[in-house]
Amino acid sequence: MPSALEKKIVSVAKAAREASLSLAKLPTEAKNRLLTEIADELVRRKDEIQESNRKDLKTAEKQRLPKAMVDRLTLNDRRIEEMARGLKEVAELPDPVGTVVKTWGRPNGLVIRRVRIPLGVIGIIYESRPNVTVDAAGLCLKSGNAVVLRGGSEAIHSNVSLGKIVRNVLKKNGVDPNAVQVVDTPDREAMKLLVKQSKYIDLMIPRGGGALMAWMEEHSKIPVIKHDKGVCHVYVDESADFRMAEKIVLNAKVQRPGVCNALETLLVNARVAPEFLPGMVKRLQEAGVEIRGDEKTRLLAPGVKRAAEKDWGEEYLDLILAVKVVPDLEEAIRHIQKYGSMHTETIVTQDEGRAREFLDRLDSSVVLWNASTRFSDGGQLG
Repeated sequence: MPSALEKKIVSVAKAAREASLSLAKLPTEAKNRLLTEIADELVRRKDEIQESNRKDLKTAEKQRLPKAMVDRLTLNDRRIEEMARGLKEVAELPDPVGTVVKTWGRPNGLVIRRVRIPLGVIGIIYESRPNVTVDAAGLCLKSGNAVVLRGGSEAIHSNVSLGKIVRNVLKKNGVDPNAVQVVDTPDREAMKLLVKQSKYIDLMIPRGGGALMAWMEEHSKIPVIKHDKGVCHVYVDESADFRMAEKIVLNAKVQRPGVCNALETLLVNARVAPEFLPGMVKRLQEAGVEIRGDEKTRLLAPGVKRAAEKDWGEEYLDLILAVKVVPDLEEAIRHIQKYGSMHTETIVTQDEGRAREFLDRLDSSVVLWNASTRFSDGGQLG
C-alpha cells in the first residue's frame, strides 16, 4: 500500500499536470500581469516573508550551519525587492511560447513549422536559497510551464510562505494555483518520490552542489538538466591593471562567497606575482578570506596555508580562496581545463590578443574579460 507521503507527492504531481494544460494556453498579457502582481505582493508582504525566514534562520543557528549557507538563506528587504524586480524583468521579456523557429516546405506541398511550446510540468529541487522559489516560479509561468518546487529543509518556512503568495495571486486571477506548488515537507523521502513521477513530470532541474547532482543522476526516473559545481577562476595576466584586478578579485570572492559564481581559484602570472600578490593577499585576509596557496604564493605572502591537490578543484562556497602562480597564459588555461567545472572564468588583462585567446579556448558557460565572475547570472546578463 502507498504511504501517506507517496499519495501526497503523486497528488501534487498529478495536480500540476492538470494545471499545466490551461496554463499553456494563457495569453502573454495575462502571464505578464500575473508576474507583476506577484512582484508587488512580495513587497507588500515582506514582513510576513521575513517572519517565516526568521524561523529558518533560528533553526540554522541551532544547527550551526556555515556562514555562507546562512547568507544564502537570509531574506532581507533588499533581497525581497530583488526578487520582485526580477519578476518584473521576466514580464518584460518576449514570450517564448508560440515563437515560430523555422518554416520550410516539401516537394509534395507540405508546409512545416517548428514552434516553441511549453514542456508541461517541471520539477525543481534546490538547496538553501529561498529566492529560487520565486525565480523558478516566475520563469516557469512566463514559459507556460507548471512547476513543482522542492527546496531544502533549511528553508522550508521561507519557501512555503513564498509559494503561498504566488498561489494566492494565481487563484485571485482565475488561474489554477496548482500550476505552482511547493512541497511542504522536509522529509527527504519526498525527493525520492518526486523524481519517480515520470507520468506527470516532464523534466527535473536540480540546483545545488555536487552531491545533489550525483543524487539526481542515481535516483531520477525523469530526464534531468543539471549543472556541475561552480569552481570559478580569475587569471591575472602580466599586462593586468592592478587596481582593476584587485577590485575584480575582491568582488568575485568577498561580496557573496556562498554562491556558485563566486571566485574559488585565483591564478597569477609569475612575472607580476611578486608585485601583485602580497598586496592582494593582504586585502583578502583583511576581508576575512583564508588563503590556500602553492609554494610560490606562500613565499610571496605571509599567512598563506599550503594548498593540497584537492583545493584546485574545490567549490568552497565560503571565505576560502586557492591561489596559484602560473608561468603564462597557456598554463592558466591548462589549469582551468584540468581542475575547473566549466562554470565561469575571468581574465584580467590590457592585452586584447591574450584576452581573445582566453575567451576562445575555454568552453565554460561564461568567460569574461576584465569583469567579475559575479556577473555570471541570468539577470545580470539580461
